[in-house]
Amino acid sequence: MSRTFARVFSGTPSLLLAALTLMLALPVLAVLGSWLQWGGASTEILTEMARTVLPDYALTSLGLCLMVAVGVTVLGLSSAVLVSLFDFPGRGVFEWLLLLPLAMPAYVVAYAYTDFLQFSGPLQMALGDLLGVQGRLWPDVRSVWGAAWVFTLSLYPYVYLLARTALVERAGGLMEAARLLGAPLSRRIREIALPLARPAVAAGVALALMETLADFGVSSYFGIQTFTAGIYKAWLAMDNRIAAAQLATLLLAMVVLLLQLEQRAQKRMRFNQARGSRQGSAESQAVRLAGGPRVLAWGLCALPVLLGFVLPVLILCHAMWSETTPLPLARFAQWAFSSLRLGAITAVLAVGVALALGFSVRARPNAFNRTATQLVGLGYAIPGAVVVVGLLLPVGWIQQTWPASQAGAWVMATSLGLVWAYLVRFSAVALQSVQSGYARIPLSLDESARMLGVTGWGLMRRVHAPLLKRTTVAALLLVFVDVMKELPVTLVLRPFNSDTLAVVAYQLARDERLGEAALPSLALVLVGLIPVILLSRTLRQTRP
Repeated sequence: MSRTFARVFSGTPSLLLAALTLMLALPVLAVLGSWLQWGGASTEILTEMARTVLPDYALTSLGLCLMVAVGVTVLGLSSAVLVSLFDFPGRGVFEWLLLLPLAMPAYVVAYAYTDFLQFSGPLQMALGDLLGVQGRLWPDVRSVWGAAWVFTLSLYPYVYLLARTALVERAGGLMEAARLLGAPLSRRIREIALPLARPAVAAGVALALMETLADFGVSSYFGIQTFTAGIYKAWLAMDNRIAAAQLATLLLAMVVLLLQLEQRAQKRMRFNQARGSRQGSAESQAVRLAGGPRVLAWGLCALPVLLGFVLPVLILCHAMWSETTPLPLARFAQWAFSSLRLGAITAVLAVGVALALGFSVRARPNAFNRTATQLVGLGYAIPGAVVVVGLLLPVGWIQQTWPASQAGAWVMATSLGLVWAYLVRFSAVALQSVQSGYARIPLSLDESARMLGVTGWGLMRRVHAPLLKRTTVAALLLVFVDVMKELPVTLVLRPFNSDTLAVVAYQLARDERLGEAALPSLALVLVGLIPVILLSRTLRQTRP
């Protein structure tokens, strides 16, 4: 049996890889192919949108991205500089505390701050009574600036993590050399540390902006007109799939530009690391703080943690505690089971796809295998709205051409379409983890195994699998958490009467039932702590 499977596996790797690549790339190809159907009602709708709402979508998205870029740069870079280049009590604790906002989905932070900062919220009422002022004390949080605030607090850890890694690995020796040459601290930071961290900051900002453009929960809840909201409006309100797909291509183009920026920044980071010096470290030459500067460092490090994690959690806990309606614990169990089931199924399938692709590139590093892997690896950068539109376009065409196939029912009435869309988005997460594991396995082990007669599937099972155990588990957990938190894909493609925690939290918060939405929201936060714990352990292991 095993020999037969090995012959099949080794005989058809290209066909299997081509099928996997086509399945995962089909939504993007369908979105791009929508421009071939130019004309008719879709053209009229898109032309009318270009005259009316499309400029608003573009300006709102651009303004939101600019504010988020500035916010995550200030918070992420300042906190990374403090914990990397300075020494003060509690620095080791802040290193992982600053990662905690990654556990908070942006839409959950939006629910919490809306309840806290709105006109009838507790902060507004308390300050109004204290100051004797009637009326609004600050602009409505449900606005572009409110969305930028939410995204900044939720996404700055991308910049913090990459900038801290860059400073720890590359700034220490050069900073010490500059100190010995008499350069003051401000000049060492300005002319050495910050230029070295610039590629990392650019990569982190690009990742944060991709998440901002892909968001649907915050923009829909706040009622701001972004590209993602426009795609869903064209699809659901105007009932025009082609117009929605053509709008999705504009969003996809913006994401591709950001992806190119992130990849160029990553290449510059590798170049700097190859040319730079790793003698010493930023931590070994850290400047010790005392007195007022120490207190200021504590405050600057604690502020993003308090605003991005502690305060939203406290707001949600207070809302749940104050809720007079009995919490639907039985239904909560159903929502949790649905989320766990989808997360587990997708995680196993995504890791299987990643292992197949990683092994194919390892065994046969030809142009076809590398190209297929790169195409699948782009999936995480594709917004959920684009995936949904691209998935339903070919399904609708098949349903119209062959009504007896019931393709629409298979995709929309079962979990098949949902898992398919999840795989398009999150196979890249598993693939990145598996590829990092393969990078640590020397090719000499493969050559030794082949000399001993172990080839094909046996090489994967007997040599690679034991060495990839940790990265495989990490990939399973990361995909599982991402699926649990995914909102736009689940909101559209979920089967009838099979809500997940993310969907229920969004629907209850949209109906101003924050007390009931707090329970599924806190459950998502708890699940989101898993990758944060993994990251914090990695930071401790790689600390010089």
